[in-house]
Amino acid sequence: MAAKISYIKSAVLEKDYPVHDKFEVAFMGRSNAGKSSLINNLSKSKIAKVSQTPGKTRLLNFFNFADSYVLVDMPGYGYASRSGSEVEEWQPMIEAYLSERGCLAGLVLVMDIRRKWTKEEVVLVQFVQNYGRPVAIALTKSDKITKAEIAKAVAKHKKDSKINEIFVISNTKETGYKDLEEHIYKKWIETQEEDYAAMKKAEKEEAKAAETKS
Repeated sequence: MAAKISYIKSAVLEKDYPVHDKFEVAFMGRSNAGKSSLINNLSKSKIAKVSQTPGKTRLLNFFNFADSYVLVDMPGYGYASRSGSEVEEWQPMIEAYLSERGCLAGLVLVMDIRRKWTKEEVVLVQFVQNYGRPVAIALTKSDKITKAEIAKAVAKHKKDSKINEIFVISNTKETGYKDLEEHIYKKWIETQEEDYAAMKKAEKEEAKAAETKS
């Protein structure tokens, strides 16, 4: 069954982020990693733009994903054609969102399964994890290599990234989405909703106790 997904808005600055009561899940990857195709296949729609020119996403694009969470399509990184001014604008926007967005539940790092783990991925993951955000890796284009090569690539990425939450995706065969979606919802959204509810309950109980004492 296709997930109902709808565009909310695009933004650069925090003051322009959408106001809502849901948690957010960010999708980020190199400009040719297949991120837009992954988002489109998750939602069974063509809401994320797929361009023949990598690196076209320039803004933070917010989507309501099945009324469960807000999916944030982030600009791709590591594309050589970006000008110096674009990089200067891109970095503060990305860093501000990943570090300051209170409702960010986690980051899905989208990677071509054939690529190696590089310094750029190390810096990005460390930055996100320093703020207590969980990271999962979606390895795309798995249909381009053999099963043996897939197993080897997954083991290598687990070792290099020190992340166990790795999902093998094939956009052409449409496989791997269910496991990724279940992980996002059950491990990130449901867990954080429960934690948030428990925190609010504790706050109410403390406020009630304070009123009683006074």
